[in-house]
Amino acid sequence: MIRLESLTKSYGKVVALDGVDLAVRAGEMVTLVGPSGSGKSTILRLIAGLDRPDRGRVVVDGQDVAQVPPHRRAVAMVFQDYALYPHLTVRGNLLFGLRVRRVRRAEAEERACAAADRLGIAELLDRYPDETSGGQRQRIALARALLREPTVYLLDEPLASLDAPLRFATRADLLTLHRELGTTTIHVTHDQAEAMTLGERVVVLNRGRVRQIGPPQQVYDEPEDTFVAGFLGSPPMNLVPGGGVLGGGTDLTLGVRPEDLRLDPDGPVTATVEAVEALGSEAVLLTRCDDGTRLTVRTGPRPGVWPGDQVRLRADLGRIHRFDADTGRRR
Repeated sequence: MIRLESLTKSYGKVVALDGVDLAVRAGEMVTLVGPSGSGKSTILRLIAGLDRPDRGRVVVDGQDVAQVPPHRRAVAMVFQDYALYPHLTVRGNLLFGLRVRRVRRAEAEERACAAADRLGIAELLDRYPDETSGGQRQRIALARALLREPTVYLLDEPLASLDAPLRFATRADLLTLHRELGTTTIHVTHDQAEAMTLGERVVVLNRGRVRQIGPPQQVYDEPEDTFVAGFLGSPPMNLVPGGGVLGGGTDLTLGVRPEDLRLDPDGPVTATVEAVEALGSEAVLLTRCDDGTRLTVRTGPRPGVWPGDQVRLRADLGRIHRFDADTGRRR
């Protein structure tokens, strides 16, 4: 189990973390998501011991690890840029950490081959990193972390540089690996699909503070404030101060997800289509209402409307979210 208690960290005048509290259960995979500069990677660095907090504690399995050096923490970290040694073969990269820890050569070779087999890179063992693809390098980095046999995995946007099909496949591999190993894992990402599919719980961060923690679907369906509502979701939630065309009062900001708006010839909201994003399996309409409010609508793959068309919209009244106009908090 990992527990962060009032964790605070600044770099000069920049506050990276501002009193973060978080408990990660043993064997759980938690995803940290938020915009750049929200403090996601800083949390990983503090857990790994690469940085020290200004205030607060990092507690792992009941032990405050403030005085434990990085190499003695049972933590394996996978970086976005893989951090492979270019002058070593894949085999050399896998064996390096084991040799540093003085694992017997025969045992190290056996463990390296087993990890390579598990991640499908056995045929790459005698290549150098620059002779492999981005997806293969990612698997090498994961295999190297696997060999350490840690109690905690820290994944810092490990899939960010992969193309979409490979990212999808590697995401599935990560889930399978986590189920097999059952190791406590904290995964950092800015990709919302990864946040929704990988984590058993999602932690939404902004400006060094935790904005919401919960199961992915719950956070998506019941955002606690307008930041979470506008950040989580692609396209993001439509937020209308004062309610506008959605109704409501001046003390409210009303929100509706694009999928909870639909084209309806008898709908109460009139709008002009400004753009149509055809995405194959669906389409996203960017519309402007008569009062100037812009609403994004997610439809089926062939909505039959074009830029400049007049349409009528209807919102699912049971899926309208209400937020306080002043604080942005959910009502």
